[in-house]
Amino acid sequence: MPIPQRQLAASIRAAPHIADRDAIAAFVLDESTVVSPYNPFSRTSIGAQRQIWTGYQREFYFSNVASLGLTCLLNALHARPDDEAIVQEILQADGCRAYAYHHGDGCQIVGAVLHAKGTGALPVIKTLSRGGRRGRGQGSALQLDLFAVG
Repeated sequence: MPIPQRQLAASIRAAPHIADRDAIAAFVLDESTVVSPYNPFSRTSIGAQRQIWTGYQREFYFSNVASLGLTCLLNALHARPDDEAIVQEILQADGCRAYAYHHGDGCQIVGAVLHAKGTGALPVIKTLSRGGRRGRGQGSALQLDLFAVG
């Protein structure tokens, strides 16, 4: 059973090792983003994902596919043992897909990546406040506009 999108987004946002965590979390929270019905490797391993994403990194580079978080994901995968078990979450919306990896509870994020499908562009990101009890002194969050033209 997939982790609720709000919990997954909060966990991604709390992962300091992901440079683009706010943008990826905003994509996960966007109302048009849905959990992919097709996730053949929901239970996987660090070694398998390292091999897959190393290949994708080359493919994305040579095919000019836009992505966020890929370098951070590869660094996280290279720092862990091959046989470590992880869970894969896949979310998608309007020409983009996000993958998030965690240890099964959705709280401790190993890594996450957001990429366009084909040579499409990533969504435009709008800045919003994070909310909370007090609106002042809070940092800003990011919101994606999947229908932005430009």
